[in-house]
Amino acid sequence: MADGKKKFRTVWNGNTKGNGRIEANNLETTIAISEGSGGSGEGTGPKELLVSSAAACYIMTLVAILETRNLPVVQLTMDSEASISKQEGFKIIHNPNIVLSAGATEEQIQTTNRAIQSADKGCAIGKMLKRADVQIDILGNVSVQSGQGV
Repeated sequence: MADGKKKFRTVWNGNTKGNGRIEANNLETTIAISEGSGGSGEGTGPKELLVSSAAACYIMTLVAILETRNLPVVQLTMDSEASISKQEGFKIIHNPNIVLSAGATEEQIQTTNRAIQSADKGCAIGKMLKRADVQIDILGNVSVQSGQGV
């Protein structure tokens, strides 16, 4: 990792129906084997952790790009979903929704749309997943705040 070693501690309680915890500097989460795989399902599974990591990397990269370009962002939300199929393999879709302030120009809207695509190219986790044949699609939306708020 570029900023040094990160230490994680994982503790598991019980058998396949049990659960565990992963802890790191700023992370604490319960993990469990999914019910579909014979576990309790009472915790986050590996696929959710992987997609969460990809989503966090993408949105943090996007925020940095938006800030660097001094865009008038008033709200940023994102939905991500993952699917696995024999036809498409493992696929992640990020759908960022960016609301710009009421006075945003057409140029700022276009710059924001370009930033949505640039963040995909700049996300290190996404690049690693793509090298592992994970398909990542970005379906962003940019809107401008109305006079009444978001």
